[in-house]
Amino acid sequence: MIALIGLAIGLALGLLLEPTVPLWLQPYLPIAIVAALDALVGGGRARLEGIFDEKVFVVSFVGNAVIAALIVFLGDQLGVGSQLSTGVVVVLGIRIFSNAAAIRRKLFGA
Repeated sequence: MIALIGLAIGLALGLLLEPTVPLWLQPYLPIAIVAALDALVGGGRARLEGIFDEKVFVVSFVGNAVIAALIVFLGDQLGVGSQLSTGVVVVLGIRIFSNAAAIRRKLFGA
């Protein structure tokens, strides 16, 4: 319940304050969000399968976002940032959809 209250407060503050993302951070934010979504959907799947571990979830959540941002940063330094960004989104997208399919199978048996 505390997490839901924190989420509601965070959403309300974000909508009221309308924070701006610094220009240097803009290429990394979408990738970090996709990586965080991957961890979130994976956590949902683990919860349904009864193997959810909070420590694993937190490490996965932060680790995915940091690793994805580092890959994009490395791509920017090498001059191939957009290609690596696309690669990260494709890989994480595949993981998100496979976890979503497992959740669907678990919930609906289909």
